[in-house]
Amino acid sequence: MAYKSFSISPTQYSERQTFKKSQFYKGFSTVNPAVSDSRLYDFDLIKQDLLNQFNTRRNERVMNPAFGCIIWELLFEPFTDAVKLQISNDVTRIATNDSRLSILEINILQQDFGMILEVTLLYVGTDQTEMMKLNFDRELGLSVG
Repeated sequence: MAYKSFSISPTQYSERQTFKKSQFYKGFSTVNPAVSDSRLYDFDLIKQDLLNQFNTRRNERVMNPAFGCIIWELLFEPFTDAVKLQISNDVTRIATNDSRLSILEINILQQDFGMILEVTLLYVGTDQTEMMKLNFDRELGLSVG
């Protein structure tokens, strides 16, 4: 699945802040070509890793069929309680595979051409929480709100 309307608003670090700031996690992303610096740190990196999982269909990744989510297959199914439970279980599975975060709350809402997933995350080792709003659309793909 290609990134169609995908954008991430990373925290802006200056070079001076970057080296002084304690960084638990370091990584990079090449998703947003408009950003000149592809380095990501801490919460931005965790969010990007989580979004990579949500933007990949289950069984799509070579040599790692458990990577990805089942939401893309369920977009065309009737929005029943069973479908909501499957999605909730899959989101929980994805989050428990990442030891850097924990899910506090999951809300799944139906919309015309897809669904909205609202996930409240707790970053392990900190007291910071964040609500991510992910819009899964049949035509536009995944967008972050």
